[in-house]
Formats: sequence, C-alpha cells, structure tokens
Amino acid sequence: MDDKVHNDGIVASENATVNAEEQDNIVREKTHNEIFDHAKSATAKEQKMSLLQGVRLYPKAVFWSMLISTCICMEGYDLCLLSNFYGFPQFNKKYGTQLPDGTYQISAPWQSGLSNGANVGEILGLFINGWVSERFGYRYTVMTCLVLIIGFVGIFFTAHSVVDLQVAEILCGIPWGVFQTLTITYASEVCPVALRGYLTTYVNFCWGLGQVIGSGVIKAMLGRTDQWAYRIPYGLQWMWPLPLLVGIFLAPESPWWLVRKGRTEDAKKSLLRLTSLNRETDFDADETISMMVHTTALEAKITKGVTYWDCFRGHDRRRTEIVCMVWAMQNLSGNSFSGYSTYFLEQAGLDPGTAIDFTLGQYTINCVGVFGAWFLMSMGIGRRALYLYGLCGLCAMLFVLGFIGLAPESQKKAASRATGSIMLVWALFYQLSVGTVCYSLVAELSTRRLQIKTVVLGRNLYNVVGIVCSVLTPYMLNPTAWNWSNYAGFFWGGICFLCIIYTYYRVPEPQGRSFAELDLLFERGVSARKFASTNIDVFQETVEGSVIQHYEEELGVQHHGGLHHDEKDGIIA
Repeated sequence: MDDKVHNDGIVASENATVNAEEQDNIVREKTHNEIFDHAKSATAKEQKMSLLQGVRLYPKAVFWSMLISTCICMEGYDLCLLSNFYGFPQFNKKYGTQLPDGTYQISAPWQSGLSNGANVGEILGLFINGWVSERFGYRYTVMTCLVLIIGFVGIFFTAHSVVDLQVAEILCGIPWGVFQTLTITYASEVCPVALRGYLTTYVNFCWGLGQVIGSGVIKAMLGRTDQWAYRIPYGLQWMWPLPLLVGIFLAPESPWWLVRKGRTEDAKKSLLRLTSLNRETDFDADETISMMVHTTALEAKITKGVTYWDCFRGHDRRRTEIVCMVWAMQNLSGNSFSGYSTYFLEQAGLDPGTAIDFTLGQYTINCVGVFGAWFLMSMGIGRRALYLYGLCGLCAMLFVLGFIGLAPESQKKAASRATGSIMLVWALFYQLSVGTVCYSLVAELSTRRLQIKTVVLGRNLYNVVGIVCSVLTPYMLNPTAWNWSNYAGFFWGGICFLCIIYTYYRVPEPQGRSFAELDLLFERGVSARKFASTNIDVFQETVEGSVIQHYEEELGVQHHGGLHHDEKDGIIA
C-alpha cells in the first residue's frame, strides 16, 4: 500500500512537471511570437516613415547624435592647422630649415613624418576602439578620449622642436581614431532608417567645420611674426573637450549596444530618451526593441563570432572588403592631394594670403556640400549612384588640373588662379558625393554584430592609404623634391579611374533597407547591382538567440532543459 502511494506520488509529480513544462513552452512560444510580430510591425513602420516624421519622433536622437559627431571637429581642426602650417612663414621658420634663397621650409621627410604621425596614432586608437567601445559602451569610451585630448594638446602648445610635434600628433591620433568610427556607429544606431543617411553623413560636416575654423584662425594669425602666430592656433584646441565632455556625460547610451548586451530594459529606457514625448505617430517602444532583438538574434545566427577574424569569415568578408574600399577610395580619389591645397597653391604661384583664401573657400564648400548631398539623397538618389557619379566628376577635375600644368610660363599667374578654381570645383564634387556618402555607406553595409570592428578595419585601411599618400604627396609638390606641381593631377586622376571601376562592380545600394534586410542580402550573395531591386522578407527566417532569451526572461518566461546558451557564439542551441 505504501509502495503504491509512493509510486502514485512520483507519477503525479512527473505529470505536474510535464504540465509545467508544457505550460511554459506555450507561454514561451506566445512570447516569442509576440516579439516576432512586434519586430515585423516596427520594421514596417520605420520603412514607411518619412524624413519629417523621423525628425518629429526622434528630435533628441538628432541632437545627441550631432553632439557626439562634433568630436570630429577636433581632428579636422588640427589636421587643417598642420597642412596649412606648411605654407605658413612663421611656422616654417621655427620648425623648418633655411633654403639657399633665404626662405624656410619643413623638409619633405618631416612633412611626411608629421602627417603620418596622426595616422599612426589613429590606427592604434581604432584597434583599441574595436574592443573598448563594445565592452564598455560608447559614452564612456568617448569621455575617456576627451580627457586624454586635454592632456595631449599641451604637448602641441609647448612644442620646442619638430620632434615634439611628432609625439603630439601620434598621441592625439589615438583618441581621434576612436572618434572616427564611434561617432558614425552611434549615429547609425540611435536613429530610424529615415534619418540614418543624414546623421551618419553629418560627421563629414563636422570634419569640414573644424577645417573652416582652423583656416580662419590661420588667416587671422598671418599678421603676427612672433611665436604666438602658431601657439595660439594650437592652444585653441582646448575649446572643444570640456563642453563636449559635459554633454556626452548626459547623453543616452545606444539602445542597440544595450540589446547586444542583453540589457533590453535599459535599451527601452534609452530609446525613450531618444524620442519625443509628444509623439504624433503610432510609435511603440516595445515594438522597436523587439525589432532590435530580432535583428540581433538573426545576426547571431548568421555571424558566428565577434572577433576581428570573424570580419573575414563567410559573407562578412565581402562586407568588410566593401567597407574598407569605400573608406580607402576617399584618399585614392585625390583627397590627400587636396589636403595640401594651401601648400600646393603656393607652389603653383599664389601668395600665402590668396592661397589660404582659396583653401578657406574649399573648406567652406566641405561644409555646404554636405547639405547638398542631403538634398540629393532626399530626391531619392541612392548612395551607390552618388558615390559612383561623384568619382566620375572627381576624375575629370583631376585630369583638368593636370592639363593646366601644361600652360606656358608666361601664363603661370592665370594658370595658378585657374588651379585654385578647379580645386574648389573638385571640393564641391567631393562633398556632394564621395566625401559625404562614404560615412553613410560604411555605417549601413556592416553588420550590427561586427559593425565597430568592420568600420575600424575600413578606417584603418583609409589611414594606411593615407600614410602612403602622405609620403608621396610632399615629394610630388615640394620644390626640393619631385616638384610635379599640377602634373600630380594626372597621377591621382588615373587612380580615381580605377576606383570608378571598383565601385560599379562591388558597391551595393543600402538606401531604405533595414539592417536585417541587408544581413540577408549579403548572406544570399546578391550582386551589388541588384541590391536595390531584390525583394526579401526577413521574417521568413527562423531565429533563436541569447538576446531573445534575455528579453523573454525579463517578460517572466522561464527556460528549462533543451536550450542552452553558447557563450562563444551567443546562440541558443
């Protein structure tokens, strides 16, 4: 009798366990379906959202993104100082050597060394950012870099020799490298599809703004003949970090980053801080978080790891290649050549004041051109088309520069002014296309799961190419070296033509696509020329991921045997 009661108790207990597990599976399936439906609804709403609706719904996201992007102004300002100082008499007299004609010049090797110093530091900073920002978050990474900048600027301000300047360039390059990619990633993650192209390309406006301010400061210092002519411009770099530090401390963290960390409740709070309290749309924070959860789980299924090596595995290898080349082609299309515009125009025959005026006009175009690119994007012109046609325009302008060099000596003054004018046209073409659209392409074509690392690799190739260009360009332009002057346009025009061929066959169109759609287009190996026309449904895919598990657990769903979390791959197996 006792045995029968005991056995009945075991059976009843087992039945209760089975019933509990069945009930839990029902609840879990219901919750999973709810996440799926919410994600599908949020995706549809985002793709239907107009630009104006996006601004009304996400005004705070626009503000915080623009604030963090302002960090790029610091790099644009300093690099503008350096390239303009090469044509600055006071600076050359302090740090250069005297030529036989009595003038002073920074030698070509030191010009290359100083220009490359920042690139070397940026390469280090970029690789550090690929690990640090994903581990500690975007806000804390940026704030730490701003603190470092405050200390490193002191080296510029007190530099007694060209060696001191070299050290300062390398050290400042480390936080600048972080800013180069983190600002783009943050912009792409805090805004909907309708705003993504505008906020990511705003980074280029900040670059141009820093250059305009730097050129204006240089022009204001031309009348000075003492050491403050170059120390004041360096000291003014301290105006950036403190206000940015306060603002970024108050900024919300990226909700996508929080979702990747399984902190979905914090992600929802961050998302609400990015949106307007007076919502005139059918916005639902839970739906948007579900979309992030679904996309993150889909990427965890497609992309097995989160290391730099994983950027070169499977279909992610193609994404990494395109992002790297899109970055590199900024320099290969003549950008590094234009960075020496003041020095180049002086060698072409203009006086320092007039050369700086042309350069200031070029940098102003760099800012205004961004808004022109926004207008073109709002007209429905895709990123791929803008990039491709922009390269064609740049190629033509570079060859025109080369042919101007064939003008006879008697027409040198007129030819030098024509050179300055063509460089302004080049700058306009560049900012309407390659210079601006690049930032949108690299942010959209990389997967969320590997975005930081993919963009880091792309920007580092940009810097490596920049180092090569910074070695070659001074020799091309320096009168004591190759002295190519305008003929350098032929060299860069030929390189730019090769970039046109690559873009046509390899760079796809991401406009209007959700991150999940882009993931599947790459996974299925769709041709770059067919990206825009290919129909795809991301919700036909079955995904199961650790992020979904975290989200379900926060909703009160318990998980039992049969599913486990693979720490390495981040997948529920």
